[in-house]
Amino acid sequence: MVLRFLGHCDLDGHGSNMQLMTSRGYLYVGHSVKEIGTTIVDVSDPRRPRVCGELPGFKNTKSAKVQVAGDLLLVSYEQRGPEEAERTGFAVYDISKPRHPREVAYYHTGGQGVHRMWYTGERYAYISAVPEGFRDRMLMIFDMKDPEYPCVAGQWWLPGLWEAGGETPDFPPGLKCRLHHAVVHGNRAYMGLWDAGLGILDISDVAKPKEISRLTWAPSDGGCTHTALPLPNRNLLVVTDESHQPRCQEVQKRVRVIDISNEHEPKVLSKFPVPDGDFCNKGLRFGPHNLHENRPGSFISENRIFVTYYNAGLRIYDLTDPQAPAEADHYIPPAHPGTEAVQVDDVFVEANGLVYISDRVGGGIYVLELN
Repeated sequence: MVLRFLGHCDLDGHGSNMQLMTSRGYLYVGHSVKEIGTTIVDVSDPRRPRVCGELPGFKNTKSAKVQVAGDLLLVSYEQRGPEEAERTGFAVYDISKPRHPREVAYYHTGGQGVHRMWYTGERYAYISAVPEGFRDRMLMIFDMKDPEYPCVAGQWWLPGLWEAGGETPDFPPGLKCRLHHAVVHGNRAYMGLWDAGLGILDISDVAKPKEISRLTWAPSDGGCTHTALPLPNRNLLVVTDESHQPRCQEVQKRVRVIDISNEHEPKVLSKFPVPDGDFCNKGLRFGPHNLHENRPGSFISENRIFVTYYNAGLRIYDLTDPQAPAEADHYIPPAHPGTEAVQVDDVFVEANGLVYISDRVGGGIYVLELN
């Protein structure tokens, strides 16, 4: 499996972006800075991607995350900076006319708003948020039966986060224990819990989610656990810890392979190899961030794992032997002019083998092809 460059778009100067996802020849891109909304890119010709629309932005609000399923687009709204955000929550758009999305619902969570979402077009959306009354991110499960009226069907949080309910955290000093986001398969939600590690949740009854197990590692061995990707046919998870500090001024963050054949006692099988090269001195962050999440309708593999690695670009790993993952290929875009290094943030792989990656520090989006 070899990566080949096809095309690039700087998003008309708004290239500091995060999550991206395609639907029917269009790419929807969330932004982390500037008061602009989601960018719509025509990728019908992947060699010449071009901006064809933009959703509105809001004051002191970042719209960094998107989810696309059928004719629906979900957009996150999260507070950016210390001042009150104009929007905190998420919006639902009708994208049956892809160039002209129409907002059909806005759900206001209050607090700091929504960080990340998981929605594949089924009954429920799984959203990490800091609503009013909570110290940090927790899970909100929304019933999307009527997309114009999303409603809360269930909630879950780490004990200590519900400040309005009188809870006090007992986390060790200096640690942030919170939900980053959940990846859902069947009646299980697999959660990155930041400094609380990995969590597995039984969501058979969405009104009463139940924790099955949790697996943590020492602060000296990682932290900032971001994504937990299930490989259900193999009883495995691939779990990333997110790099957060420039030039490796932190505990090295890794990608782990977790055996969940006994989901009540998950255990680490191996770690992905660290990319070769002097990336610590290239500038900005070096380390893993996110994964292609094997969403329904996209490229799905339990042997090929796509990892964004900030200034080390996109890495593809061969997981045929879960105890000995090996790098299969990589692609590192050029640094955007005026920046120290590229920061590849997110990846989405279509079923046809087209690969889309984003640069969070100005480079825009890149289109690659699997050969």
